[in-house]
Amino acid sequence: MYFTENKRELKPIKIVVIGPESTGKTTLAKQLADHYQTTWVKEYAREFIENLDRDYTENDLLAIAKGQIRAEETLLAKARTVLVCDTDLIVVQIWSEVKYGRCDDWILEQIKVRDYDLYLLCGTDIPWEFDAQREHPAFRNELYAMYLEILKKYPKNYVELIGNKANRLNDSIQKIDTLLL
Repeated sequence: MYFTENKRELKPIKIVVIGPESTGKTTLAKQLADHYQTTWVKEYAREFIENLDRDYTENDLLAIAKGQIRAEETLLAKARTVLVCDTDLIVVQIWSEVKYGRCDDWILEQIKVRDYDLYLLCGTDIPWEFDAQREHPAFRNELYAMYLEILKKYPKNYVELIGNKANRLNDSIQKIDTLLL
């Protein structure tokens, strides 16, 4: 928790790390949680898909979205000054639109009403790494443009991150620290 000048307790600021697959989101989320000595919300979709005994379907994306929110709400109570989220529902929206050509209205409504203090949009300038759950190595730049468009549309407070992992971490810390002042 952090405090104002009159010592009134405030909720932790909420940071979301988003971007196309294989852009260092999870690494950055872990690093930020370590730096701020706080907890972080893992990407619920990974666990959900790993536990399926079949291919995922469009209906599974709604369950993934709800699971992500539940995880976030649970860990918010344990967070210190910052809660770091490795993804949010914008990721689910893009995933749904790319794979199925549409997105569930509930997910779209939640994106509008859920409040985050800062989005860290990870650029595609680091090499793509194979992972069995990754589906679009050739379309990262197009996906990045979709993220940028959505962040501007809603509008959300965001910063674009480029460069190596150390630069991304330093840029993120500088931006987050300005929110904590």
